[in-house]
Amino acid sequence: MSGREQILLISVFGRDQSGITAELTSVLADHRINVLDIGQSVIHSTLALGLLVEVPGEELDSSLRETVTAKCDELGLSARFDPVPGDSYQRWVDRQGQTRYIVTLLARKLTADQLARLTDTVSRFGLNIDGITRLSGRIPLGELPPLSKACVEFSVRGTVEDPAAFRADLVELSAELDIDLAFQRDDMYRRNRRLVVFDMDSTLIETEVIDELARMAGVGDQVAEITEQAMRGELDFQASFRQRVALLKGLDATVLESIARDLPITEGAERLLRTLSALGFKTAILSGGFTYFAEELQRRLGFDYVYANELDVRDGKVTGEVIGDIVDGERKAKLLREIAQREGIALEQAIAVGDGANDLPMLSIAGLGIAFRAKPVVKQQARHSISRLGLDAILYLLGMSDRHQPESK
Repeated sequence: MSGREQILLISVFGRDQSGITAELTSVLADHRINVLDIGQSVIHSTLALGLLVEVPGEELDSSLRETVTAKCDELGLSARFDPVPGDSYQRWVDRQGQTRYIVTLLARKLTADQLARLTDTVSRFGLNIDGITRLSGRIPLGELPPLSKACVEFSVRGTVEDPAAFRADLVELSAELDIDLAFQRDDMYRRNRRLVVFDMDSTLIETEVIDELARMAGVGDQVAEITEQAMRGELDFQASFRQRVALLKGLDATVLESIARDLPITEGAERLLRTLSALGFKTAILSGGFTYFAEELQRRLGFDYVYANELDVRDGKVTGEVIGDIVDGERKAKLLREIAQREGIALEQAIAVGDGANDLPMLSIAGLGIAFRAKPVVKQQARHSISRLGLDAILYLLGMSDRHQPESK
């Protein structure tokens, strides 16, 4: 700046109507004004428009204010003019290199208490909120439907001196307020994910198939206990898996078909997969369960890849054995790497979703690892978790609003 220029923040408020921005910027154009920044939002038909402009000289400053005020009066709007000191503007410019993050709030309904507690936490850790965007649809009055969704995304800037302490506070806040909170770095990978891999049992479907098979075989309690211990990370997955499968020996194979026909698909899974497919994502099931059921989900939901365990069936009966290598936690991570390499996708562009301890290896290497309705040990170790909403809440973590997603069927 030469010293004669003025910096002015023009704030315009009032009822939204077509053509406002065009009318006001035309006024600025007539005065040959440079625009340094611009932002606009509309909440319930009420407009808030901000223009940070460079005005070359005091005489033009006065003329510009008069002309803008006259135009706003004509449009039924209010205008406010705030001079910005040059040193203040320079400090603002200098902050543009600061790291940016996205904090996402997920809940069944949105309350002022949630917002107050979260924004206080953000402030205490020295972060500044640059923008707030509601990603979920408009909220109806009255009683909310059982599967309602509320999501607000905060764009924040600054340096987090103690990221572990910040994440710990967010986890504590999530539990207290019955919400989910995600904290991501706002880098080039966040909106450029290309691969999503899922666990199957208790993730894509709301059951553990091996427990259903065991119930039909009359060994439900024994298998359920082993399954629970394995998911909590208390037992070696491979050994516990073989132990459970052995208890299924002699089960009639027709049972597999009846269970596959009635698989309870997790809330939001169909919408999520429909959206991912439309966007060209590659998708995979990496399951410690059985291929018979994973392939059924592939037919229904359109997965590109399926890796699971093949249950041995002979003469119409389950033998109690598995064919080939068992898909455990380490193999899931290896398969994720292999798929990403085959598709030419960086691991930073991959998303992994699972609920059990055997999912932690793949969650840890994916760019976005999500513990979904997970066991406590998994939620503690995963970087992100979703417990309150369905699988389609993952789209919010990608910055996608409801209006950009296919309609639910």
